[in-house]
Amino acid sequence: MDDVGKRAFEAARAMVGVRFRPQGSDPHTGLDCVGLVWAAYLAAGRRLVRPRGYPLRGWSHAQVEAGLAAAGFVPVGAAARDGDVALIALDAGQFHLGLLGADRMVHAHAGLRRVVETPIDDGLREVVRWRLPA
Repeated sequence: MDDVGKRAFEAARAMVGVRFRPQGSDPHTGLDCVGLVWAAYLAAGRRLVRPRGYPLRGWSHAQVEAGLAAAGFVPVGAAARDGDVALIALDAGQFHLGLLGADRMVHAHAGLRRVVETPIDDGLREVVRWRLPA
């Protein structure tokens, strides 16, 4: 079984502390939530098509899902796996991505201005997960 998701989650954990940068896709210069997911999968050996020109706010749910699908991710309702991508709808038409582990999420936090690892709360357990098929 290909464990690219597990490798991507571990790569994301290694990026904790990297500074937040809008449109950032390189851990050396900064990451946003999209850049973190794509950089983690690249570090795990999978180069993905990355959306370009996305705003911090204003993309529709369908546009975000289309970006995930174009990269090869599919929505899953199955048991959680390390490396699943959480698609989180926030207030004011903003969406956020994070990489999920068994009980942790790694994400680029705009307010804290860095990549962080946080516990998964009950709300995140119900979030739509996207997975890169093996």
